Amino acid sequence: MTGPVRGSRERMVFSAAQLIRRDGVTATGMRDVVTHAQAPRGSLQHHFPGGKQQLVNEAVDWAGRYAAKRIARFLSEMPEPSPSLLFAAMVRQWTDEYQTTGFAGGCPVAAATVDCAHATDATRQAAAAAFAAWSRPVAQALTDMGVPAEQAGSLATLMISALEGAILIARAEQDVRALLTVARELGPLLDAASSDARRGSTGESH
Repeated sequence: MTGPVRGSRERMVFSAAQLIRRDGVTATGMRDVVTHAQAPRGSLQHHFPGGKQQLVNEAVDWAGRYAAKRIARFLSEMPEPSPSLLFAAMVRQWTDEYQTTGFAGGCPVAAATVDCAHATDATRQAAAAAFAAWSRPVAQALTDMGVPAEQAGSLATLMISALEGAILIARAEQDVRALLTVARELGPLLDAASSDARRGSTGESH
């Protein structure tokens, strides 16, 4: 989970997201973020007058936008997109990371939800908005592949929920088994939603 970063403010938001996905919100200190971002300490108060909560919320927002942009990238790499291929690409992002660098990191949005949503309504809202920002392009992609619009949103939620759960299990087991399982088992179901819609539109019988 990387991206281009420029000024100290952008670097601190990016670094906060990386530290949160590894250590959680509670264990991520403001000084840790400054050190990771190689930013001047005085810039912290300047850029984030709302303190840690503001920084966490912006890191969560960044993570949601990053995940959404990845959907467009995955689709651009597919000669013939399908729901199962899209989900496989979403999963492969994590299996590649875990098999290359280990299981230290998870999803920063999920981490912030677990750590803060019960106590900080602003962070809960930021996490909900991040999941929504991620879900929208997934649902749109499914619609473009022929999934009925009224079903695409539900399937997008299913895909993201399955992926988040598999990430959690993979980190606990230190194994990508759960990620490979959800990709294998959900793929046919996702493709069936698109195929059924196409058959219905052409009047074919089952």
